[in-house]
Amino acid sequence: MIFELLNIFWIPFAGFISFLIFISAINKSIGVRRAYVNLLLRIFEYGRVSIEHQQLSQNNLKTDDTNSVQFVDNADSKESTNGTTITRDAVLLPQPQEPAPEKPASSKKEEITFDFEKCLDYLKSGVESIIEDDVTSRFEAEELKSWNMLTRTNRHHEFISWKITLIWMVGFFVRYVFLMPLRVLVCFVGVLFAVLTNSIVALIPNRFLRLLLADLSFKITFRLIASSLSSLIKFHNKQYRPTRSGFCVANHTSPLDVAILSTDRTFSLIGQRHGGFLGVLQRALARASPHIWFERGEAKDRHLVAERLKQHVSDPNNPPILIFPEGTCINNTSVMQFKKGSFEVGGVIYPVAIKYDPRFGDAFWNSAKYSMMQYLYMMMTSWAIVCDVWYLPPMYRQDGESAIDFANRVKGVIAKQGGLIDLVWDGQLKRMKPKKEWREIQQVEFANRLKAE
Repeated sequence: MIFELLNIFWIPFAGFISFLIFISAINKSIGVRRAYVNLLLRIFEYGRVSIEHQQLSQNNLKTDDTNSVQFVDNADSKESTNGTTITRDAVLLPQPQEPAPEKPASSKKEEITFDFEKCLDYLKSGVESIIEDDVTSRFEAEELKSWNMLTRTNRHHEFISWKITLIWMVGFFVRYVFLMPLRVLVCFVGVLFAVLTNSIVALIPNRFLRLLLADLSFKITFRLIASSLSSLIKFHNKQYRPTRSGFCVANHTSPLDVAILSTDRTFSLIGQRHGGFLGVLQRALARASPHIWFERGEAKDRHLVAERLKQHVSDPNNPPILIFPEGTCINNTSVMQFKKGSFEVGGVIYPVAIKYDPRFGDAFWNSAKYSMMQYLYMMMTSWAIVCDVWYLPPMYRQDGESAIDFANRVKGVIAKQGGLIDLVWDGQLKRMKPKKEWREIQQVEFANRLKAE
């Protein structure tokens, strides 16, 4: 009886897996994910209209109650005083002061040239930075304009009406009971496919054939992983897609960036060796492809890293190296300082801009708050991963241009295309305090300004 049941379920299961691998190999879609995303957009729009209508009704009710209270207060007392509303600007901005009376000419205080008002601009900037600085907000989830029916972005809207409650409950059931097990299965198939195929491809003695099959295995692996998250990716400017050895440079939001870009092009990956899930995938890919993995101590040796990069780039048969120069994940609202290492080696730079749609799920990985498994769990239970990828024209370092200036030029191009904010701050500030030299520069600038005035 048990064997009969296994035979019954084995045939459709094997057919489903074979179909996934086949459409991943030919890089085609049957349109299910696009139809699914379009349906979600209609549901989100309905939810937005319903929530705004309910909030408008509540605000009108509160306004009526407030007017009633004010009418009673005015009836009880005809004497009133004008209230003062304290806003952030009222606290931070200098307020006009009454002119001080003129002092006698003999006053010794006239000899003091320092005016405290010169400090107010710096004081204002400091208070604003304490409230909301340009760095800390880049490591928090991007704020949504409307609720996306996920409790992790909950604004207590799921019980605002019975229709919204019903939609939220059905969505919860679909994501956790239907989509999540299916996604875990497809992701497992992708990793297993990488382990098996790369182990076989690594045994092929002919280098040309080995690289050709490794290229196909690489793409199928990441297309399966991207499919496990219901990813809908739109590539723009494919004429600028990396074609030969060099560096592909992109803004960094998530470990999924690698899977997103690798669905369309084979890359050589570089990074620190990991354990767990990422370690299994790293070892599988390295069996048949020229990837660069470092131990923790080696990654800190800049000369060793630069030498291995030069060796890789010097071989025209190697795929381009995929690098995220920010060195950490940013919440996809901005681009932070690029490390200059990959810009010192030489060779062509292929800039790529990635922009995620946060309505379907926040792709940002806050490594300080969530472990890798927690992050994968959140991605598996999100609606989908929807993003746009722009290939940009290849860039070269100009004569006399420093590596830092070149990195900033590439960063500016990526930020402009992706609609991101171009910041000069180092993303590692989320793990360390500002350098002493930075504070001293600001102190010198402040002192020079006081002397000039």
